[in-house]
Amino acid sequence: MTSHSRPALFNSPLETGIRSLEILVAAYPAAFDLERLVEMDYLVVHSGDADGPESLHAALPMRAGELLIRRGLIEKGLLLMTSRNLIQRIPAEDGFDYIAGDAAAPFLSSLTSTYSQRLKERAQWAVERFTGVETSRIRQITHRLFENWSSQFQAIDRSRGNQ
Repeated sequence: MTSHSRPALFNSPLETGIRSLEILVAAYPAAFDLERLVEMDYLVVHSGDADGPESLHAALPMRAGELLIRRGLIEKGLLLMTSRNLIQRIPAEDGFDYIAGDAAAPFLSSLTSTYSQRLKERAQWAVERFTGVETSRIRQITHRLFENWSSQFQAIDRSRGNQ
């Protein structure tokens, strides 16, 4: 297999599905809707921005694009995990909620990489930290974090342009 034919793993449906699965296992027996999972995913990936453990992914200058595509990626990941019976989609008052399936925790415990362990720690931190916080409030927090982060990169870009 050449490097051109290898599937992308970074922010692929597989990676986002596993992140959502880890969040749902940490929250079990709670179920989350898509909006909550999008916000929690952001907090898991960028936990250092929210005074949590070191961020799972490096801070990159093109984070605005990440916010635009995050929802679609998470939807694809949820579909993948649902198709494998790792996540269950349940009807809710205003759409669907997602909950970890019976095989979710055993599946995740079989993942032993450093990344998997760091993901688990951050998912547990995010669920514990934001339990009882309304999704709309979490959205305000993540948007404020993004705005602060974005302005820092703009300041760096301006200082480089003046050299």
